[in-house]
Amino acid sequence: MDWRDHGILLSSRRHGETAAIIEVFTEGHGRHAGVVRGGTSRKIAPILQPGAQLDVLWRARLEEHIGSFQVEPLRSRAAAAFSGRLALAGLNTVVALLSFCLPEREPHPTIYRQTEQLLDLLGQDEVWPLAYLRWELALLDELGFGLDLSVCAVTGARERLIYVSPKSGRAVTAAGAGDWADRMLPLPPCLRGEGPAPDNEIAQAFATTGHFLENHLARGLGHKPLPEARARFIETFTRRI
Repeated sequence: MDWRDHGILLSSRRHGETAAIIEVFTEGHGRHAGVVRGGTSRKIAPILQPGAQLDVLWRARLEEHIGSFQVEPLRSRAAAAFSGRLALAGLNTVVALLSFCLPEREPHPTIYRQTEQLLDLLGQDEVWPLAYLRWELALLDELGFGLDLSVCAVTGARERLIYVSPKSGRAVTAAGAGDWADRMLPLPPCLRGEGPAPDNEIAQAFATTGHFLENHLARGLGHKPLPEARARFIETFTRRI
């Protein structure tokens, strides 16, 4: 059996003397692994860089087999990724999180398209952090851990929402939080898609999304720790504040 699709390369590792095993996030077939014959050769190895856009043909005798890939490059993102520390750290955290949390061979076309758009912004450091924040929110939502930031979970108010409940992921006002305010997570305007989104607000928002990635999504996957790449990206970002 076989299929053809386009996708984003998440990882590549050597397999034997000349082959490579790659993991690709495809639009129609989800996160999928396969063997690339000659994947360590001078011709193919430069193509197999994380973030690269590929046309892939997968073949296997049985569906449950790992199978093999034939790959053709559609777009390289290597130049953008190596344009600066923030871009490289950003690319690394995106591919690491996708490998970490997406189930194998399960299509997620919406988050695929959003990932493609995000990676096309690599190297544009002024817009990347906010775009990445929105991507984290979309990833949480896609996997069933979305935040509801539209109305206060306690009072029903739609204004002056300044907190997020760490348990429910719902917005809360100061009045609604009451004596529990010190246990709430910050809800900066940029997390609701409001305001100019300065870096210090985005950093606050990363603390909130990070809580749900670590304590909700990761725990739902069996208490696995989040990839270290995310912490390195946050550190790289906060250094410029």
